[in-house]
Amino acid sequence: MSQEIVPPQSKTALVSASEIVVPAAIAAAGEPAVRRFLEFFAATIRNKNTRMAYYRATCSFFAWLEQHGISELIAIEPLHVAAYVEALQDSAAKPTVKQHLAAVRMLFDWLVICQVVAANPAHAVRGPKHVVRRGKTPVLNEEQARRLIDSIDTSTLVGLRDRALIGVMTYAFARIGAVVAMRVDDYYPNGKRWWLRLHEKGGKRHEMPAHHKLEIFLDEYIAAAGIRDDGKGALFRTARGRTGELTGEAMHRIDAYRLIRRRAAEAGFKQKLGCHVFRATGITAYLEAGGTLENAQAMAAHESPRTTKLYDRTDDAITLDEVERIAI
Repeated sequence: MSQEIVPPQSKTALVSASEIVVPAAIAAAGEPAVRRFLEFFAATIRNKNTRMAYYRATCSFFAWLEQHGISELIAIEPLHVAAYVEALQDSAAKPTVKQHLAAVRMLFDWLVICQVVAANPAHAVRGPKHVVRRGKTPVLNEEQARRLIDSIDTSTLVGLRDRALIGVMTYAFARIGAVVAMRVDDYYPNGKRWWLRLHEKGGKRHEMPAHHKLEIFLDEYIAAAGIRDDGKGALFRTARGRTGELTGEAMHRIDAYRLIRRRAAEAGFKQKLGCHVFRATGITAYLEAGGTLENAQAMAAHESPRTTKLYDRTDDAITLDEVERIAI
């Protein structure tokens, strides 16, 4: 990379070409170290969200080192990494702490491979134990999900878009990142039915038949938007102000999050709902209707059935019934 490194004035150096803040300890180690630092994020991490999360985590680690007077790479020891992990637990949840440790460990693995440092100070450091058997994502029951969807005013193009977007997350168990990345051609005919093509995490292409209700949602939205022939265009598009017209730009995850919050408030929901609620709601509804965990895993494109099980809330009612047996 050819970015010019601006010497640090105090604690950080700035790569001016891309406005990436390089930790002072990396900048002080010379241009090769800076280049390898940038290459770690640009070349080894393909997922944009993971890249940004790991970048923030490593910058947080180096900022902590600076606060404690450690300004050279060769001075960083396992004791420092362990102390950082311990300090981070006072203000962050365990999953966040584990993510920070993973980011630091991966970065130093890369620096060792590139011969910037001799050893990885994070290699022997262990993070906090964190076992999850039940996900935190709220789940709507069937009545609540129908109430929210039915509350959307579908006399407008934006309303048709929002209903279709929520429908894809609910009936196809889709992550919001995959939904907003869909093109018009990703909703396509296959025999007598229509299918969805989702580009999930890790570069996985996942295909699902569309539920008959979802077909109605998408068909009405696409027809009203007049985008059926724009195969390479974004399926879910941003609105132009308050005009009710759609632009040619794809929605962002943040746009989707805001519309979910707005639609939930309009439907009278008091709890704060996010996009992931509908993925969890769809999986739970499927399992409650007699679907198998194995099929739910395949439909959700999960690598492990343990991940799918986190979304399964079918045991909640059983647990409540058993608790009420305590006749005191």
